[in-house]
Amino acid sequence: MLFFCKCDSNAVSNAHSIDSLQTKTDVCVRPVSAADTSTYICHNVEVKGDVEQPFSFTIDDLKKMKVVGIDTFNLVCQTGATLENNFGCKGVLLKDILNKAKIKQTGHKDRNFYIVARASDNYMATFSWSEIFNNITGENTYVIFEENGKPIQRKGEMILICINDIKTGPRHVFWLKSIEVYRVN
Repeated sequence: MLFFCKCDSNAVSNAHSIDSLQTKTDVCVRPVSAADTSTYICHNVEVKGDVEQPFSFTIDDLKKMKVVGIDTFNLVCQTGATLENNFGCKGVLLKDILNKAKIKQTGHKDRNFYIVARASDNYMATFSWSEIFNNITGENTYVIFEENGKPIQRKGEMILICINDIKTGPRHVFWLKSIEVYRVN
């Protein structure tokens, strides 16, 4: 049985205090069988929405882009529990992927967009245009394909992560299926 950080916020909010939980990680993980995880794996990720050039990419496509090495980062649940220590990761900045797709902006002041990273189990993490293109977050949000020096397998083939978040778990999207751009109305 594998365990993944898909935080159970109800358990956190229903606990009188975090100390009343058996461990902080009890509410941060849910069990997923190996058979179930294989049904969620996506071999390509679709970039779509308010973009001029929608496309999909595989790991091989990512490797042809500007690959960045990430020395270390911790996967921290919303409770503050460290679930994983990661090292030797490789990926591509989300900003570079979005630049390839070209967000449909009508001018340099047209910045009212949000980006959704969606997993095949429909888990989602969101970012604003400003976070990605006008903030340090844009230099720290990656689609990674290698974790701890090895290809990612149990959590899909590609993961989106924002490593400068204080609690990295909520925007840790494994089984990555799509990156969607939407205009704020």
